[in-house]
Order: sequence, then C-alpha cells, then structure tokens
Amino acid sequence: MASLTESVKRHFPLKNIKDVVLLFQSQIQNNDEPNLALLSVVVGYIENLLTCNRSLPLNCDVESALEPMFPIVDISTIEALYAKFKCQVKGSVDLTQFRSSRYATRELVKKVSDIIWGSLTRSYYKDRAHLQSLFSYLTGNKLDCFGVAFAVVAACQVLGYKDVHLALSEDHAWVTYGKDSEETAEVTWHGKGNEDKRGQPVNVGVTEKSWLYLNGYPVKCTRRMEVAALVSGINPSINAVSDSIELARLQQQLLWLLYDLNHLKTYPMALGNLGDLEEICPSPGRPPPIELFRESIMAAQSYYSNMHVYPYTYLGGYLYRNGRYKGALEAWANAADVIRKYNYGREDEEIYKEFLEIANELIPHIVKVVSSNGCEPSGQADIPLLQDPECFSHLLRFYDGLCEWEEGSSTPVLHIGWAKPLVSTISKFPGKIRCMVDITVPEKKLDLDSEIADSDKHEGKRLSDKTKSGKENSVNGSSEEKHSKSSSRKNISSESEKNKGKKKDTSAGQETEFLQTLETQINSDEEPHPNIRALAAACADNILNPEYLLGSGEPFSSRSSSSSSEMQDGLSSKSNGTPVVPDINSEPGLDIDSTTTFLQAFLEVWCLKALQYTHSAGRQILQSKIVDGKRSSVKETNGY
Repeated sequence: MASLTESVKRHFPLKNIKDVVLLFQSQIQNNDEPNLALLSVVVGYIENLLTCNRSLPLNCDVESALEPMFPIVDISTIEALYAKFKCQVKGSVDLTQFRSSRYATRELVKKVSDIIWGSLTRSYYKDRAHLQSLFSYLTGNKLDCFGVAFAVVAACQVLGYKDVHLALSEDHAWVTYGKDSEETAEVTWHGKGNEDKRGQPVNVGVTEKSWLYLNGYPVKCTRRMEVAALVSGINPSINAVSDSIELARLQQQLLWLLYDLNHLKTYPMALGNLGDLEEICPSPGRPPPIELFRESIMAAQSYYSNMHVYPYTYLGGYLYRNGRYKGALEAWANAADVIRKYNYGREDEEIYKEFLEIANELIPHIVKVVSSNGCEPSGQADIPLLQDPECFSHLLRFYDGLCEWEEGSSTPVLHIGWAKPLVSTISKFPGKIRCMVDITVPEKKLDLDSEIADSDKHEGKRLSDKTKSGKENSVNGSSEEKHSKSSSRKNISSESEKNKGKKKDTSAGQETEFLQTLETQINSDEEPHPNIRALAAACADNILNPEYLLGSGEPFSSRSSSSSSEMQDGLSSKSNGTPVVPDINSEPGLDIDSTTTFLQAFLEVWCLKALQYTHSAGRQILQSKIVDGKRSSVKETNGY
C-alpha cells in the first residue's frame, strides 16, 4: 500500500454508479485486502458532493429540483487525500517501538487512537450526518463515533497490521486485535464523549449487561465486512425531508454486490438497511424486503445468540407501514424479548427512544385505526385486532420485556409518560378477550431458577465441607450445619470484619432494647386513637385492581376510592363532627410526652434500619439520636 497502484488508477475517473461499483468489486475480489482508506475517501467525496454541497431552491417541488446527477471523481483528488492520510499516520507512529510482535498491541492501538483523536476539532458530533468517512476527517477534522473507529482500523492497515478489525454493536464501535482477535479496545467515544475509556477493554460493559455491548455478541468484522460497514454507513439525506436518489441507489447496488459475494450473511444491520432501501425502490429480480428482514433476524439468532434488537424493529416498522398491524405487534414483542436480556443504562438512549416511539406513538395509532375500521388496513387478518387475544398477548409481552429491562438497572425505564398510553391501549381490548390470555412461566425459566437455587445450596455445602472443624455435617441441613457454616465464616474473616460485626451486634442490641422500652410505655388495654386506626386501614387498601389486566372491571380498586373518602372523613372530623385538632388535655394517650416519645421511637428505629440497609455497601452514614430533646450525631465509618 505504498501508493495507489495502476490497477486502481485505471478505474478513474468515476463517472457513474457503475464505475464506483466496479472499483469496489475489484477491491473486494482481489487477492490482497481491500484498501479501506481509499474506499472511505471515495465514498465520502461522493456523499459530500451529493448532499452537503447540494442546495435546494426555495418554494419549489423537491423532485423537480433534484434532477439526476453524478459527480465526476478524478484520481488527482482521491490520490492527494489518500496520501495525506498515509503520511499523517506513518509520520506520527514510530514502528520500531512496536516490532516485538507481528500482532498489534494495546499500546499501539491506543497510540493510533490518540493520533486520530488529537486531530479532531474539540466537539462531539453524535447526531450530525455525513461525518463517518475519511473524507470528512481529512477535509474538516470531523468524525462521528463510527468514523473514529473506522479511521483507527484504516490507520492500522496503513501501518501493516492485519489483525486489527472493527467490532460493531447496534450503536457503538470498538476494535479487536491479537492473534485470534481475542483482545478488545475502546478507540472512540459514545454519547457526550468518554475519551477516558480509549485503550481499555470492553469487558466492563459486557459484565454490566449493557445493550451497548450486546452481552459479548457484536459483529466482528473481516476486511470485506468492514467495507460493508462503510457502505451501510452511507447517509443519503440532504436535509430532514429529502434524500439524494443517486446516493441511495449507489448504496443499494453496493450492498447487493456485498450480498452476492456473501459478505452480509453475518451482518444483521446491513441486511436491515438493504431491506429499507428495497422497500423504497425495489430491484427487479431481487428478494422482497420482508425476506431480507427475516434473513436479518435469522442471522442474529444463528450467529449472535439472538442478542440484537434492531432486526425485529426493522421488521416491525416495515409491517406497520404496510398496514400489517398484528405482525408488527409480534415483531415489537420479540424485540422486547431481546431487550429484557440487558440492564438499562444512560448510554442506551437510542434504543430507549426506539421503544418509546413504539409504545407512545405507533401502538396508540394502531389502536386508533382499528377502533374505527375494525380490521387492519392490509386485509390479511381474519379477526379484528381488538378481538384477537394473540394481539393482546403480544402487547403484554412487549411491556413485560420493558419491565424486565428495568429490573436490576441503575436507571429507571418506565415513568408516568408510559402509563397513559398503556392503560388506554389495554382498555380498548374487551374483558372477555383479556380473560382468554393465559400467562405462564416458561419451564426453562423455572428450571433456571431451580438450577440457581441448587447451585447456591451446593456452594454453601462445599464451603461448609471445606472449613468445618472435624465435625460431620447433617445430610438434611440441620442446625449443626448452619452452625458450622457460621463458624467457618467467622474463622476466615479479618480483624476489621470482626470489628464491623461487633458494631452490627451493638446496633441490633440497641434497637431491641429500645423497642422493649417502648413497649412498656404503651398500654395494651387502651383503645388506639381513631386517626391511627383510619390510617392503618387505608394502608391495607389495594390502589390498583389486579384483576383488571386479564379480566373485566375498572383499572383502580373501587374499595380504595370509598376507603379513601372514609379515611378523609375520619381525619377531617371526630365522631361528633368537630374538626380534629388534637386536644392534649382531653385525648387519652395523645399528650405532648407520648407524642414526642412516639416520634423519637420512629426516628430511632428508622435510622437503625437505614444503618442495616446501607452497612453492606460500606457507605458513610449518619445515625441520628434524640436525647432529652437534643440531636447528637455519631459517624459510622464502616472501616473506611
């Protein structure tokens, strides 16, 4: 790759789409690796001319203004930009420091990433279009998240390292390297910019079950698949309402070229993009879009353990646009079944917005349409959608997946904005239809829970067998076994843990002693105050009606409304109708001293419970005590 060879130069000038396709075909099918930097410069140059430098006249028809055109691409421009990139990379990296191995190292990858990163303008361009190619980097020092990762891989190729490859999730990119591409490294940013992660492995994101890292199932690219990623990243949009027809056709034909050469078989996102393009402009003799979307789903299931969400949302969006609402609901429910495998984090905003749009816009629109027309517009459904229990089951599965996505996550997913469309949609299904849905726990989940419980039990027994002091454990798990486990844990604990245990025992003893003292001040024969009785009764009420989801009835418990009014009456007046203003001289058991004692007891117990709750996390908390009406503080350090 010293310079552009004659076999490359003979393809220029590029005058039409066919010329570009032939250039890509020659690069993909040659015996050597395709030149990523060259192809990125060519694609970026064409995209820039057809989108960024294309102005539309005001007050005119878009189709008439966008007359078909294709720029002539000269070799001089492309060769100059390619030489600039090669000189910048080779002039910034001293390869003598990295010749100990023929494979790339973390230090080399970090060095190349620093070079690309240091050349960029001091801004992050997450939602800006047309910043993914080396043309944008070489002419404006701007790259988006994917563009930085691609530039790092292209730079490593220029340096002669063939083991550095792209790894792509559905909203992020990093690199793999090493003998079998088993090492990973962050090289780009995500969201608002996490430059401190560059050079680090992605293991933390995988361990946290973040959708951004697909639970360890990203698309690990070959050189030809990296070309597919470059083509899939082409953005034909001129503005928010118009696209470049020529650029879309170029992208479509390049994707078909890669499809025919079998380089999209394991790339679900590229198959989805090709399906979208085929929906807009079908190619004669090619499979219909729905077949491409289904092929994308099969690729995700076969090669990536069904960890990709977008193949299902691609299919759901296509079915929705074509009026096949039942199929769309099923596809979205399947997407939710995938997202339930992850924990939601703040960096997952893209997929969050996808599900939010489905839940709050698309599904309500479906219900609105079928409420007036009965059946879906496609005419393929035999049963009206709101009379079909399968559609209701898809809806429940969709929301159940979102709820499980939130479980175990540090950031909540659902909020009040989700509730109104949910209740409105469910209420449109008649009660008799909701009753027909049978919710069962899959046997796999039950078996998994049983295996986890058995594993915990065996682990506890193994620990006991290992640390017991000559005594045989009971087969049935008797108190002797529990005592043996307790003793073994005490024996292996450090001195600091012993001290911490003493603090816990002291706190528990203080709580028990205080509660015993509190009991002596309460007269068991004395009737409780009516306000306390009313509050206790209200706390026992069910606010939501549990039968509403699968049966008929109202969403809120009827008893709660009546009870709340009774409670309000009880709190607003006494039995004789006079306002409740506690008279400390006339109300038995409600004088100043008893009220103060009750509040002191409540505050003390609350603080002790908070201490127990946060103690295991090692936080520094403040245990408050009230002694003789004054507040004193004792700082609990927990050994830190």
